[in-house]
Amino acid sequence: MNKLKKIGLTALSASLVAISAQAGEMSVTGNAKIATEGHSGENRDKGTTFSMGNQLTFSGSGELENGLNVSLSFVLDQADAAPGPFDSHSVSVGNDTLGTLKFVGEGGSTASNQIDATAAGDMWDAFDGEKFADASDSTLPDLAVTASAGDNAILYTSPELVDGLTFVGSYQPQGANRESGTGYGINYSGIEGLSVHYANTDVVGDSSDTSGDNTVIKASYAYGPVTVAYSNMDHDENLAAGTNDIEITSYAISYTVSDSISVTYGNEESSKGGTGNTDAEIDGISASYTAGGMTISASMYDGENLGYTTGSDEDIEYWALSASFAF
Repeated sequence: MNKLKKIGLTALSASLVAISAQAGEMSVTGNAKIATEGHSGENRDKGTTFSMGNQLTFSGSGELENGLNVSLSFVLDQADAAPGPFDSHSVSVGNDTLGTLKFVGEGGSTASNQIDATAAGDMWDAFDGEKFADASDSTLPDLAVTASAGDNAILYTSPELVDGLTFVGSYQPQGANRESGTGYGINYSGIEGLSVHYANTDVVGDSSDTSGDNTVIKASYAYGPVTVAYSNMDHDENLAAGTNDIEITSYAISYTVSDSISVTYGNEESSKGGTGNTDAEIDGISASYTAGGMTISASMYDGENLGYTTGSDEDIEYWALSASFAF
């Protein structure tokens, strides 16, 4: 009897290996980045710093006999925090008829945070509190907040419902001191040069006060070498004082000089709920040059009232220069 079991298991293992080999193959892509940046402002001179970014993406896909496409992806990132070094990993199942269901173990997306980057490209992230602090160790706040998916989240993207229109749905599982949350969104690109996105997602907090909803609207239109973009994200939590509510509005104008060179001017304005707060505003210009797998980028940003008050130490300038290599 034991011999029969061993024969059966051996045959099953061999068949599974054969099916796996026929279903698809794994590939590795990567990029490396070298960057330098600096901040200047009253009591906030950070000076020039250098950094290096590097990551590898492992991915594989294949088509099953029933017509479903299955893909696996995970990222190896040296800079990722514990329990790294895996930055994100996911499995996707679907086809052109049913759409795609994506299960993400880490680094998941909600309907909102799929499109939450501002029209100007999240310039505010160059000033947030994780980057640097002033002499008194106070930190600048994040000027934008979204609805985070957390781990083990699910994202569904429909097939094209009509010309250029797709639907997106997301699910955040219940966790410790946290309810589950859902989100939905639509994407439209049925008119040449036009792209429109809308999403609304539950904000899932550890209490009623820190729960709410997050709404994103984003649109861009390209005509010849010029692209104009606009975005608005409204993060609303239930806390009566409104101190967790943030709205960030942004626009950008990009000009493609050639196939290799592009220039962008952008603006972001963030307002915070509560009393006595002043709107924070950032203006910036960036340029990039691409040749083969190499991209050289430069940017300069000017931020004002970055702590939502009019203190002179909240007016800060930022510059950056980087070279990235895709391979």
